[in-house]
Amino acid sequence: MKYLINSCFLFSCFLFVSASCGSNSKLKIDTKRNETKYNEDTIFQNPIKTGADNYAGYLTLLKDKKIGVVSNQTGILSNKTHLVDFLIEKNISVQKIFAPEHGFRGTADAGEHIVDGKDIKTGLPIISLYGDNKKPKAEQLAGIDILVFDLQDVGARFYTYISSLHYIMEACAENNIELIVLDRPNPNGNIVDGPLLEKEFTSFVGMHPIPTLHGMTIGEYAKMINGEKWLKNGIQCKLKVIPCLNYNHEMSYSLPVKPSPNLPNDQAINLYASICLFEGTNVSSGRGTEKQFQIYGSPYLPKSDFSFTPIPNFGAKDPMHKNLICYGADLSSIPKVTQLELKWLIKAYNTTSDKSKFFTPFFTKLAGTKKLQQQIEAGVSEKDIRKSWEKDLNDFKQMRKKYLIY
Repeated sequence: MKYLINSCFLFSCFLFVSASCGSNSKLKIDTKRNETKYNEDTIFQNPIKTGADNYAGYLTLLKDKKIGVVSNQTGILSNKTHLVDFLIEKNISVQKIFAPEHGFRGTADAGEHIVDGKDIKTGLPIISLYGDNKKPKAEQLAGIDILVFDLQDVGARFYTYISSLHYIMEACAENNIELIVLDRPNPNGNIVDGPLLEKEFTSFVGMHPIPTLHGMTIGEYAKMINGEKWLKNGIQCKLKVIPCLNYNHEMSYSLPVKPSPNLPNDQAINLYASICLFEGTNVSSGRGTEKQFQIYGSPYLPKSDFSFTPIPNFGAKDPMHKNLICYGADLSSIPKVTQLELKWLIKAYNTTSDKSKFFTPFFTKLAGTKKLQQQIEAGVSEKDIRKSWEKDLNDFKQMRKKYLIY
């Protein structure tokens, strides 16, 4: 009888867990709204492993080599150990750290100048890859045999970690240094959407002819940069991608740490590409609040039941419309989006008090084309705007197939 009771209890627990998890491959624990939602260790036998956790694939390659690491606060293993600390523990000879936008510890504002320095914990020199030094110089790479790249991307063209990847690959190719990319899942999965970047609008927030949402992991993206010969003069670097394990693009993936100060949770990451277009307008994307990229508003939009007042905080020392009441919309609780959404941008343009002051020159850099602004100003419907992307998106998807790992 005792055995029967125990068996029934275990079977009931199994049913409860199954019902709680549904068809997802992860168990999520919700925290209070506006706080980061982290995945706890999965109860399943085959959790997703990032490239960093797939260390059997790269440790032997690093043995007896002098290593540089391109990473930030996202470069952690599943046990929360940072990659740099892990490599040192494994007696890998790490020489330098190269840090992208937001710095090695990930606390700097977007666009803030990052200075060189030393890692407090390890004493290793940190070389900034932002500002005037986006591409490592030959002297900064002197004595390094292999660069290890481990940054968490979010799948959007204007998220600058993939621009840093471009310059790292170019520097490696020019200096005959091997590059190992430790792959990480794309939290926006398989979404491919938005206008393609036109060459004349190339900038650090858009370096390649890809759509706003590219639907690739950063390892797949590295393969595309190499394969399409997008580096200067068509050069290619010696590239090895350490893949994620137990992952495919249809899986949901919740980041264990914030990829940057103004992407605090899954909702912000999912809405980022859509809301970031407001960064090229006079509408706030929520910087200076605790709902960055989950709300939008400005003093020039009609008064409504929802408002917020941006103030300086850890991710925005001087936010747009600082100390001014902004009216707009709260998107922090809406269902997950599965495309680049234009409806909020179009609504804001149509209801702003002065349309001539709505767009800024930065919008064209973010959009990667002048056409999107022109279409919105001309009153073209969202459906017809989306239709204008179709051919380019289909061509890109065909090219993308060559580089997919998962």
